Amino acid sequence: MNPEVITLGIVWYVAFLFSTVCHEGAHALVAKWGGDLTAFHGGQVSLNPIPHIRRSPFGLLVVPLISYAWGGWMIGWASAPYDPEWQQRYPRRAAWMALAGPATNFILMFLAAIAIRIGLATGWLHVPESFGFSHIAELANGTSNLATTFISIMFVLNLLLGTFNLLPVPPMDGNTGITVFMAPGTALRFINWSRQGQFALLGLVAAWYGFGYIFSPVLTFAVRSLYFGLLR
Repeated sequence: MNPEVITLGIVWYVAFLFSTVCHEGAHALVAKWGGDLTAFHGGQVSLNPIPHIRRSPFGLLVVPLISYAWGGWMIGWASAPYDPEWQQRYPRRAAWMALAGPATNFILMFLAAIAIRIGLATGWLHVPESFGFSHIAELANGTSNLATTFISIMFVLNLLLGTFNLLPVPPMDGNTGITVFMAPGTALRFINWSRQGQFALLGLVAAWYGFGYIFSPVLTFAVRSLYFGLLR
């Protein structure tokens, strides 16, 4: 790998790690507010990445580096512990806890969008000719720099993380989050049914193979909204 690829990989990793830690920290914080101190005692109610890496070293260290070396962008995972008995007692609180992670990713995406619009207004950034993970650096006006690349990655990556985790299939956050619209008894039956082993495996397979069809129009809509009034 040349120095440019390594530098871009570092920027990618900082954006990935920060976004993922914010996601899991939001889960842990909302769980604490709801009365479950499991993640709090594990150190996950924090933006310090060390407790999160210690809990999920493979998902936060190994997989992101392999995915970047393989495809030029990063994927991975982490998790915040919770008390299953707490979820059984308070399914609605557990639903809000589940939704807190994707909501945080969308907040980060909107903050990146605001920074991009400010950059466009000041001439610091320009509208790229193409979009996606392989073209994020084109946001920079002229030659890209670390700041513009980081902002671009934060926009697309958090859109992906928020959308992917909202899928209503196990073990995604959306599978628990959707129960916020259900009566407590119905929510418990749905959670207990959907968390069976075979459904979790089917959910992962469906999410992996079907997400591209979902994310493509989502990304198109997000980009057109971001550059509203600027695209030809």
